[in-house]
Amino acid sequence: MTVSGQKLPRVRSNSMSQAFDYGSWLPASKWKLFVKMSDIKYPVNTWVLVDEHPDSINDAACAVQMALPTAKTAQIIDFPASYHNGACGFSYADGHSAIKKWTGKKIQAPVKNNNTLTLNTPAGDSVNDVIWWSSVTTVDKVTGNYPP
Repeated sequence: MTVSGQKLPRVRSNSMSQAFDYGSWLPASKWKLFVKMSDIKYPVNTWVLVDEHPDSINDAACAVQMALPTAKTAQIIDFPASYHNGACGFSYADGHSAIKKWTGKKIQAPVKNNNTLTLNTPAGDSVNDVIWWSSVTTVDKVTGNYPP
């Protein structure tokens, strides 16, 4: 990581789901934000922390722009890591953790350690990965279900 032209070691690799924040990329007007534990309808299927790609870390929240199961295109806002042979770790609201293997190559951006990864980029061959990620991020604000 470079700060003011000086190369410094990274201090973290995890980020929290924006569904526990302001949710600006969700968009929050349609999707549920979680303020307290009782707001989480499906704790076993709601991720809280993710291994974020080191060149994607720009704040404490990892943003996901929700993509419906029928989406043909999607955006990758913040990139997840792909350290584990093209996979990354997620921890869920019920306390379990799991490794997710990514299928598309776009979401598996190489680490360059120079913070030049373009965020909010078309998912390309990783649309199905973004759809899956959306399905474990939050639920529809009105129906309480995913997909809506």
